[in-house]
Amino acid sequence: MIQDMTIKDQSIVGVNLSGKILQAGRIKNNIIAASHEREIDNYDSEEAIIKEVMDAIDQVFNNDVNGIGIGVPSLVDVAKGIVYNVENIPSWREVHLGNLLSQRYKIPVYVNNDANCFTIGEKYFGVAKEYSNVVGIVASTGLGCGVITNNRLYSGTNCGAGEFGSVPYRDHDYEYYCTIPYFETKFGLKPDVLYNRAKKNDKIALAILEQFGDDFGEAIKTILYIYDPECIVIGGKVRKFFPWIEPQIWKVVKRFRYEKTVEKLQIRISKQPNIALLGAAALYLNDMI
Repeated sequence: MIQDMTIKDQSIVGVNLSGKILQAGRIKNNIIAASHEREIDNYDSEEAIIKEVMDAIDQVFNNDVNGIGIGVPSLVDVAKGIVYNVENIPSWREVHLGNLLSQRYKIPVYVNNDANCFTIGEKYFGVAKEYSNVVGIVASTGLGCGVITNNRLYSGTNCGAGEFGSVPYRDHDYEYYCTIPYFETKFGLKPDVLYNRAKKNDKIALAILEQFGDDFGEAIKTILYIYDPECIVIGGKVRKFFPWIEPQIWKVVKRFRYEKTVEKLQIRISKQPNIALLGAAALYLNDMI
């Protein structure tokens, strides 16, 4: 497979920046050979946080590294490596991150948003290795999505491809109905409480998750109409509810207009705990195709 040829003998640094937590790892031969994690002050200045990123990379960097990939929760000018309005980091309004890192380390640097990193990570290191057309859904407090077509990550003109969470649905949008805050906003139940009640087969909890699965299934139907993937990979905190929502998801998806599409579709759950780091590193591999 393509990913097997490109991963071999490559040493890549992956960086995951998600608000207060900053992770860096050096990936070699499909494993994280070195890693570093630190908590940062996400309200610090632009320059201070850039220094934190470089310091974290320094902790895992060596002369064998071929490239650097970094995932951020923001819109990204992928071609220029510029990040805009990074979520939970107010000072990062427009940061030319790719250029700053490539000047320092003298190797190729790739920047993309965190949902795209998740999806390309699943393609190279996770449950989507055998598929050429993949959509990754990260459902936690928000709803992010990444798209792979013909083995390549598709980011769109403004790195906004796949941001279907903002698509209007019912009286809100898909992000409202298909993410963790919905449980508390709509039903006044914290996710952990709902989870524990579901494990005890509490009828109210099961009914809530059935409705949630119905809405999630409608979101997947929308994805099928737009991208027609072979495989959809679900990540984020919603994963732990999958045993209860999966039957309803499939019940809804089977009502999709094109029967053959549903017959071929695979819906998988992410199983890789380090997918954020691996996905950032996979940005480099994606460019090698």
